[in-house]
Amino acid sequence: MSINVAGKYSAAPAKAYSIVWNTVFVIAGSMFIAICAHIAVPLPFSPVPMTLQPFAVILMGMMLGPVAGSAAAAAYLFEGLAGAPVFTTHGPGGLLQLLGPTGGYLMSYPFAAAIAGALFACRRTFFAGALAGTAAMALVFLSGAVWFATLTHAPAHAVWIASVAPFLPGEVVKICAAAGIASALPNFRN
Repeated sequence: MSINVAGKYSAAPAKAYSIVWNTVFVIAGSMFIAICAHIAVPLPFSPVPMTLQPFAVILMGMMLGPVAGSAAAAAYLFEGLAGAPVFTTHGPGGLLQLLGPTGGYLMSYPFAAAIAGALFACRRTFFAGALAGTAAMALVFLSGAVWFATLTHAPAHAVWIASVAPFLPGEVVKICAAAGIASALPNFRN
């Protein structure tokens, strides 16, 4: 804090410092999501690959909080729309990636990060993180499956097989990993 001319304390330098660090965290979070997008395994029966993106989105929500975590996920999407090679290589990239079969998952990421961050902030324990991650992943799967079904006009059973069922075991591991990491680390943002 500094003292202004009137002799009162001013929080302006602290606020500017906070804005700079929040910006750094958001950019770093978006880059982490992009790196995890490139760790992908294509599935022969689905246009949706298995990636580490959901893990990164949930972890960023828990680590950065609902606002900055959501901003990191939104920045990731804007980077991809701008043509940066941040989306998985198993898709067309850019706007076509968002309009393709994986678009529903991608567009849910800012909201999923916000949910994970808000629920985890209430109590920073592994159990709270697991519940927060589960709620966030439920939104991602709901959004992804609805988008996939709308785009492909596939019946419910085919949507389940191509866009939800094969991912569930891996998502349990990702949720537990994100909850474990977030609950083990101190809240470095406060």
